Amino acid sequence: MVRPVGGSEGGTASTAGEGASELRELIADFLQHLEKGRSLSPHTLRAYSRDLESFCRFQQESMGERGTRVGSVDAAAVRAFLAEQRRTGRGPTSRARALSAIRTLLRHAVREGVLTANPATAIPSPKTPERLPLHLRPGEIEDLLESAGEHRDPPLGRRDRALLELLYACGLRVSEVVSLDWRDLDLDARVLRVLGKGGKERMVPFGRPAQEALRQWLAGWGEVRGRSEGEADARSEPVFLHHRGGRLSDRSVRRILDQATERAALQHGVHPHALRHSFATHLLESGADLRSIQELLGHASLSTTQRYTHVDVDRLLATYRQAHPRARGGKAPERES
Repeated sequence: MVRPVGGSEGGTASTAGEGASELRELIADFLQHLEKGRSLSPHTLRAYSRDLESFCRFQQESMGERGTRVGSVDAAAVRAFLAEQRRTGRGPTSRARALSAIRTLLRHAVREGVLTANPATAIPSPKTPERLPLHLRPGEIEDLLESAGEHRDPPLGRRDRALLELLYACGLRVSEVVSLDWRDLDLDARVLRVLGKGGKERMVPFGRPAQEALRQWLAGWGEVRGRSEGEADARSEPVFLHHRGGRLSDRSVRRILDQATERAALQHGVHPHALRHSFATHLLESGADLRSIQELLGHASLSTTQRYTHVDVDRLLATYRQAHPRARGGKAPERES
């Protein structure tokens, strides 16, 4: 751990003569803490590492040796870094993520006694544009799922079909689907157990198409794994395997989806989260309430679930005209006295 430093302007100061690698040591300690204690995805960890390395480099280039000390990090330094990021073309979403990484780093420093206050707390995040998440219509989903099974190696075709069926049927994150073992699935009851962000466990049901696709994949699973085993023998093993028999990676899932998207002649840019968005949107359009969708997705905040759903304007207008008492110019029902 980096040695604590005393307080001065902005609540931070460096002890004279401390090593020039102090800030970098703090960052390394922080990233190690994240790997051990928090359930962040590898993608998020890599992004935090890149952002904090850029910040450390900026501090050194702009302030020399003093900039490599933790005491040099004040609100002005963070604002200068964000301004430089904007000048070099980084978008608001990237700048907001970088600020989040710095805030969390400094919060860790305060918790460890390295700093007395977090100078980034009061800095507002850059405004990010509101974007509707990409989602597919039911017909496009059907085309995508059909194309997923068109693999030159039949067992891997069954794997791809089961993989995409499950992503859409359960609204799973990529990290969640690749971490599944057969023991996490109850094929008869059509329900699975998944460990989401923050180590939060949830149960998610799935339908008969996903059940059938999983059973067909299980029949060829042993062939890909390199052993001839039945369902009971496979329960402690990964559900989804690559062609050499190991656990499928996040990157491989994206490649499988890209190939299925191309075969189905769908729009480019369909990523695994698009299936998660589609899952949430189609549930909402069919009458499911947001709280239930929140539980199925494993979101801690309802506002996050709202961003995942996309309802067509025509449907909103139709619902309003059907349900609102004043939608057609009529009188609202009288209240009972």
